[in-house]
Amino acid sequence: MEIFFLGTNASTPHKYRFLPSIVVRRKGKLFMFDCGEGTQYRFLRSGLGVNKDMKIFITHMHGDHYFGLPGLIQTFALLGRTKPLHIFGPRTLGDVLKNFLEKTGVRISYSLHFTPVEEGVIIEEKEYRIKAFLTSHTITNFAYIIEEKDRPGRFNRKKAEKLGIPRGRLWKKLQQGYPVKTLSGRIVRPEEVLGPPREGIKFVYSGDTRYSEKLIEFSQKADILIHDSTFENKLRDNAIDSGHSTASEAAEVARKARVRFLFLFHYSSRYSEDLINLLREAREIFHRAFLSTDGMNIEIKKPDSNKVILLFRKLKF
Repeated sequence: MEIFFLGTNASTPHKYRFLPSIVVRRKGKLFMFDCGEGTQYRFLRSGLGVNKDMKIFITHMHGDHYFGLPGLIQTFALLGRTKPLHIFGPRTLGDVLKNFLEKTGVRISYSLHFTPVEEGVIIEEKEYRIKAFLTSHTITNFAYIIEEKDRPGRFNRKKAEKLGIPRGRLWKKLQQGYPVKTLSGRIVRPEEVLGPPREGIKFVYSGDTRYSEKLIEFSQKADILIHDSTFENKLRDNAIDSGHSTASEAAEVARKARVRFLFLFHYSSRYSEDLINLLREAREIFHRAFLSTDGMNIEIKKPDSNKVILLFRKLKF
């Protein structure tokens, strides 16, 4: 799984940061969370590809989180996209998209599908599920979870050879969880040659939110939590009034939810390129906190249930 940070600022474009949008890439499939103005430019510069299997998830109806959608939809058409595009978000977003397409006469070369979001599981696939739940903001805001299902345990080749199972198709069936029959007629079950199941990756994206016990509950033991961190501690009253969080509050959520890594996100435009105070305040509570930055690309590897490896790269926008 990879995460691409296309924009990390709040409310208005900034000299150093675009408006909120990230993309998760998993086995070639793309999952975009929020789509602020300018997202189409950053998306194209990232090289993610305009004709990929893709789903877009919008957290709420504040403009900095979805005003980039019309441009992205039209640009995909101009560049020849043919695969369906699936968009999920608050019910009102469906009306906005319908009006945009009808009133502007934009022609698109692919089918566009909108699904209104409610709390609970919104996508269920063989290897993963995606959930939505409400957080605390000034308007309805959904946080989203990508939760990989447990993977089979590690395959023990020596045991398989000792049991007389020939390499190839039968090994693969066992790794997929199916029993097989050896040449001697013995039935071998997967648990005889596989280690304990391995946990998949759990990813949580908060959108805009105040400190939320519900977010703590749903983020339990997440590998990655991307959390609203609009203000530093001295501006906590601003955070309360605007329905946002401080970096310290984001860290408190991460600590109580026992997440592996926290990425601060959605910074106020009052901050320049230097966000060190936000990071310092977060790390006083949760030391595995990081600043998300525009152009950051993170590859997440989880070789087993007890180990998560992050590889950091920088995109050239």
